[in-house]
Amino acid sequence: MYNASLIFSPHLQFHQSIDPISERRRDGGFGRVFKVGDQPIDAPVQGFYNVVRPDNGATWIAYAKANPGKINMASGGVGSAQHVYGELFKMMTGVDMLHVPYRGGGPALTDLLAGQVQVMFDTMATSIEHIRAGKLRPLAVTGATRAEVLPNVPPVGDFVPGYEGTGWQGVGAPRNTPTEIIDKLNKEINAGLADPRMKARIADLGGTVFASSPAEFATFIAEYTEKWAKVIKFAGAKIN
Repeated sequence: MYNASLIFSPHLQFHQSIDPISERRRDGGFGRVFKVGDQPIDAPVQGFYNVVRPDNGATWIAYAKANPGKINMASGGVGSAQHVYGELFKMMTGVDMLHVPYRGGGPALTDLLAGQVQVMFDTMATSIEHIRAGKLRPLAVTGATRAEVLPNVPPVGDFVPGYEGTGWQGVGAPRNTPTEIIDKLNKEINAGLADPRMKARIADLGGTVFASSPAEFATFIAEYTEKWAKVIKFAGAKIN
């Protein structure tokens, strides 16, 4: 499987053999790939209720700017999607939040629920049940449009123009895989994604089906890499 972490990785490590753009890798590598789905990451907020009720994004940003360095932003670790999407938010808004990396998204979400940290850019799939139970309040979704599963929650782009960050999954194959096999896999997977039951299940988890061709996905990867390399540089994030 191909996902955002594979794209982030070369920009986070001092030595990395994977180059997903040129499709070269010393130990074999990935070749033609195709994207199968998007999942907006929501930004649930917890712990501000005794200080300020963040009814909208503008209110929340104003509060954050008035309290620089006092807001703890949890993530599943340095270079995780939660971290990088939060850094994009910081870069575009100028807010100063302290990044608190955990060893995985689970512990980070646990502390968010307990009020030990105040904000987390979490995946919809892991936070949606807590949102439905009223334990987390989603301030926004990071996708370009509203998510079907949270139709009343606006995208971050409504109050931070140009902001967009979505998790995604794709399928890859070894770079020497014959074209006819790639095309057959692409056709069959896209057919499966068109199944109403599959689409409904993915939507229930906060995702959106996005079937594409290998060429379309290659273009997406190139654009995605260029965007997030800049964000990671801004954050100064590195892992050993």
